[in-house]
Amino acid sequence: MASTASPAGTAVGFIGLGDQGLPMAVAIAEAGFALHVWARRAASTEALRDTPATVHRSPAELAAACDIVAVCVSTDEDLLRLLTNGTDGSDGLLAGARPGTIVVNHGTGTPQSSRHLAEVCAAAGAVYVDAPVSGGRPGAEARTLTVFAGGPDEALKRCRPVLAAFATNVVPMGPVGAGQTAKLFNNVLLILNQATIGEVVKLASAAGADPDRLVEALRLGSGTSRALTLLGEMVNPDTVQHLSAVEDLDVDLFAAAMDEAGLDAGAVVARAHEGARGLPALVGSLPRTAAGPRAAS
Repeated sequence: MASTASPAGTAVGFIGLGDQGLPMAVAIAEAGFALHVWARRAASTEALRDTPATVHRSPAELAAACDIVAVCVSTDEDLLRLLTNGTDGSDGLLAGARPGTIVVNHGTGTPQSSRHLAEVCAAAGAVYVDAPVSGGRPGAEARTLTVFAGGPDEALKRCRPVLAAFATNVVPMGPVGAGQTAKLFNNVLLILNQATIGEVVKLASAAGADPDRLVEALRLGSGTSRALTLLGEMVNPDTVQHLSAVEDLDVDLFAAAMDEAGLDAGAVVARAHEGARGLPALVGSLPRTAAGPRAAS
């Protein structure tokens, strides 16, 4: 297989050309890697018409042409189906993978599922890396994502130049599953902060403070956080319902991971659900903050 010390000669596959995956794939191509893509719907590849990329007819055909295959799909179950394609695996990604092909999972799941996916890949001679990302579409477009990586050291070393195409930070967390553990704690911390911001804004409003001005001031003070800066940017009236639902699912994944680890995280899980489900109300209470960046764009 080609060395990943340089883009030259390294073929990278990408599956999952969605809101976040598309700009990640574009960044890989623009970094000089030979990009290969597959999508269930042909329309998904239309956005790459100005990007040098080879479109394949099946995941297996894509895998046969690649050294590294990155996947950015919604769930671990979606990835497992993609790898095996049901019972016979005739068109599944692993049916075409060469020995030593690296499969990189950019989706969010549980550590236990990642370990199972690694076993499935290993049985086909492939190597699995869990590499969930933080930063959303804005981070993908700006190429400033953070990657929480779990997997064998040699595989991470080979993947790092590809990940660096769209990420400012690539953080090795340990063996397979460790990347997902870090991502779940990252997500829950953000959501817990949102829950706290919601309470502060509600209390401040009741005390007579202007909530929009308060949030603007807090962003400049020692109480600032990423959750505050996202309000009105990535979190706005157009996105909040979707983000609230996604965050609620993230909390469920966190709860499952804690159960798998034998840990009682009931209080944290309950609080995080409050933060996720209360996000629309928080955005609704900040009309000027929520509308600001959209009006300026």
